[in-house]
Amino acid sequence: MKKNSFMEGAMIATIAIIFSKLLGALYVIPFYRIIGEQGGALYGYAYNIYNIFLIISSAGIPLAISKLTSEYEAKEEKNKKMAMFTLAKHVIIIFSIISFLICFIGAKPIAMLIIGNLEGGNTVNDVVFAIRCVSVALLIVPLLSISRGYLQGHKFISSSSFSQVIEQIVRIIIVLVGSLIAVKVLGLPIKYAVGISVLGAFFGALAGYFYLLVKMRNVETMDIKTYKNITKKEKKEIFFKILNYSIPFIIVSIASSLYNTTDMILMMRTLDNLGNFTAQEIETISSVFTVWGNKLVTIVTSVATGLTVSLIPSIVSAYVVKDTKKVNKYFNKALQVLLFIITPITIFISIFGNEVWNIFYTTNAHGPIIFKYLIIVAILDSAYLIICSTLQGLYKTKLVYVSVILGLGINLLLDVPFMYLFNYLGIYPYYGAITATVIGYIISLGIPLIVLHKTENVEYKDTFKKIPKLIVSLMLFITICLLYKNFIPNFGNGFILNCLYLAIIGIVSVAIYIIINYKLLKDLLFTKEK
Repeated sequence: MKKNSFMEGAMIATIAIIFSKLLGALYVIPFYRIIGEQGGALYGYAYNIYNIFLIISSAGIPLAISKLTSEYEAKEEKNKKMAMFTLAKHVIIIFSIISFLICFIGAKPIAMLIIGNLEGGNTVNDVVFAIRCVSVALLIVPLLSISRGYLQGHKFISSSSFSQVIEQIVRIIIVLVGSLIAVKVLGLPIKYAVGISVLGAFFGALAGYFYLLVKMRNVETMDIKTYKNITKKEKKEIFFKILNYSIPFIIVSIASSLYNTTDMILMMRTLDNLGNFTAQEIETISSVFTVWGNKLVTIVTSVATGLTVSLIPSIVSAYVVKDTKKVNKYFNKALQVLLFIITPITIFISIFGNEVWNIFYTTNAHGPIIFKYLIIVAILDSAYLIICSTLQGLYKTKLVYVSVILGLGINLLLDVPFMYLFNYLGIYPYYGAITATVIGYIISLGIPLIVLHKTENVEYKDTFKKIPKLIVSLMLFITICLLYKNFIPNFGNGFILNCLYLAIIGIVSVAIYIIINYKLLKDLLFTKEK
């Protein structure tokens, strides 16, 4: 297998992740029509809870594996690296079983926490059934995750990324075929279609894991000659390193999931208390936040996810050998991708929120309104992933804790008051929840950027120098999009007509944007590392 450089690895991972996310977004077109908005809300309840338990059982350990693998590779301590991976597999299996049991047995109190006293939509028993179905995936997904982390730590990004594509394809087949048969052929209630759909996570992960098992043999064969037994003291040291490296990754990942879950729970209760929405409307709004809108948001954040896959091992390798220039280079490249690629994509989708929504889903009263604002959070979410990954690559765990806890705490404090305030001002109350999330993210981002500059000599001069050009090109980009939107009528609400309408302005605006920033984008994405 061929190792990948930082930007090569980032591009491979990003392409694979974007492809997976595009598949994940496209399949919701037929899936939405099969299970509807109430089924989507039920799907979202189960998946949000599954994500939290998945993070507890595995999110920190795979990234810690990637970080430790890079560290031991840089130091040429291959015996410790192999012992670490063996130990990590044992730990992850224990965590997986415990998480599965908690999620499966505790499904009822969790379901009651989610929907509270809300009546007229999904029942507590429906939510319990969906949570128990998805909990089975906790037995296999963590094993798949640490295998990816091990390969990423070796900078074998392509194999890790391809496994994600396999996982997604198998999962989507299960979701669409299973839900279609359940509803259209067997005539079963929607909850069974949702149950089969969330089980797709298990079968997809199983397929991805079998693929990685083959790839893992190649890596193990490469290192087997250098392997030797290590002492109990070294094993203890490795175990605590796994633990110490995992905790900050877990906190970052769980905080991101908690933003969604707390918004979902608090928003449902607050909207119910305001009395302006029916139970069905509240579940529709919830489904936009947790499933339908979130599916489209993840297409944008997948660029940042691809960057972090390559960013962590690259920054760790540079930091271990005290190469400050490379640390600055990698971090600034990641920031510039965020500003020059993720930002214009997000703005474009927000301006044409109605058209994008109608391509994927049927028109409803709340979906496009929520989505136009929700997609903007993708910029902050992407920055959050990049900056926190850098902090962990630089071993700044305390700073991770402080920034994450403060950001999440601000979000929790402001969620309900902002929804009441926005409702009082005649603004959509759910905009208050999104605004609370925006403020929370800004706090989480601002603190580490300042501290990194002061303590680690991380410089942003290279990025700052490009800001004026970014502002000018974005203003022109936005002007072109707004002129098109306001002066050229949409062809219609159909799928093909909306696609055609967006394709025309997309090609024109993106072409102009690329021409203006050609040299910068070429240097950013295609210049080989020295």
